[in-house]
Amino acid sequence: MLTPLDFVVIAVYLAGVAALGIRLGGRQASATDYFLGGGRLPWWAVSLSVVATETSTLTVIGIPAVAYGGSLTFFQLTIGYLLGRIAVAWFLLPRYFTGDLQTAYGFLGARYGDGMRSLASLTFLATRLLADGVRLFATAIPIRVILASTGLDVGYPSIILAIALVTIAYTYVGGLRAVVWMDVIQLVLYVTGALGALWLLSGSLEPGWLARAAQAGKLQVFEAHAGLTGILTGPYTLVTAAVGGAIFSMASHGTDHLIVQRLMACRSLGDSRRALVASGVIVMAQFALFLAVGLLLWGHYGGATLADLGLTRGDEVFPRFIIEGMPPGVSGLLLAGIIAAAMSTLSSSLSALAASTVFDLWGRGRTKVTEKVELRVSRLATLGWGLVFVLFANLFRDQQNPVVELGLSIASFTYGGLLGAFVLGLVSHRSRAMDAGIALVVSVVAMIFVIFGIWHGDADGWVLVFRPSAERIAADGLRPLAWPWYTTVGAAITVLTGSLTAMRHR
Repeated sequence: MLTPLDFVVIAVYLAGVAALGIRLGGRQASATDYFLGGGRLPWWAVSLSVVATETSTLTVIGIPAVAYGGSLTFFQLTIGYLLGRIAVAWFLLPRYFTGDLQTAYGFLGARYGDGMRSLASLTFLATRLLADGVRLFATAIPIRVILASTGLDVGYPSIILAIALVTIAYTYVGGLRAVVWMDVIQLVLYVTGALGALWLLSGSLEPGWLARAAQAGKLQVFEAHAGLTGILTGPYTLVTAAVGGAIFSMASHGTDHLIVQRLMACRSLGDSRRALVASGVIVMAQFALFLAVGLLLWGHYGGATLADLGLTRGDEVFPRFIIEGMPPGVSGLLLAGIIAAAMSTLSSSLSALAASTVFDLWGRGRTKVTEKVELRVSRLATLGWGLVFVLFANLFRDQQNPVVELGLSIASFTYGGLLGAFVLGLVSHRSRAMDAGIALVVSVVAMIFVIFGIWHGDADGWVLVFRPSAERIAADGLRPLAWPWYTTVGAAITVLTGSLTAMRHR
């Protein structure tokens, strides 16, 4: 049960974040300063900010759930994530430090014109709104469950609004500089909480639990699946994780302005490269930490099933331990860590969305706008997107709404198209704006059919069945294409389509 001390810890955290974020943000003289921190941020802070940005509440409670219900093979994805970052550091980042670019999509504008820049920016805005709006709602789920255990019936709208208001406050005033420094603090907070949980769990384990875990296959890290079908349908096989994960990371860290914005705020290309590659190493350590928490939770509860624990979802296991197994004050600290993970993602989205809105849409072609006016519009855009996130997150109060699933996986629909557009611009000198635009749209539409309609059955092989019933999936042994391949397929469709349409040009 949460105690008054836990609530004091949470309240102090929320108040301290707002005050400290505003103070650390300092003053800004222009929109470029507001959104890129004046290009003076240290690489190590940017690296930690990148990690905090890609870490949401779903990571903090979801990765332990993966280890609890399965094994440690999820860690293989970090190999691909590191390889993808290295590729971005050497092939894409130099493009962003050439000329006077303010967003990632400025590259497409320079290559194809303002129309393609706007299309890519709008695709990015839709992606972030869906993905991070749902993550904001997802944060409210464990918080509401924990508060309900103390007899407090706090609704989702109130929790969402409280988190959003604090985040909007320091993002609105301090811009990217405040966001980055608060990301560093928030990362330290949730990692400290996870380390505390690991320490408490390690003291509660019965002798011989590790041998039982090994016997149950819980310690498996690498999965080398034989056969092409196994590789294409197994999300955590070594080949899938390394290759599919690398291409996914190239899209998420090379074309998504949520991450690119931070990298462009470094002092030099060299610093940006150091920040990006170091973030891959830190993510590997972070994934190992949360997987270890899940493994120790399995040992703590004696390998009990979710039904035995009275739970319905794996991501309820860690919140249950927070309530039951942590001393007063520490529970509040870890709950503050869960809130911190959500706030780092939300503040990053607000800054990136506002920057793309101002530079790629509103400010395009405006030559007589003063820096003061541009800065005021930038802050208004930040505030506007904050309100949109609050309204959007509240649409998902029905946890069974299938749109939640869409929101959490929306990047799979668009990442491939965005990465493909960048690759097309780099390798196809014949392609023009119309070719790139058509290719991006075709890719996004095609991915709807790939994600929902491509299945592999035990008897029939690869088949096209649009959202089959659970009964047919079980009867025919249907397995979808593994999600790490979605970005690869989307990028390939974009490059192929754009190259074919470009053949009409001489």
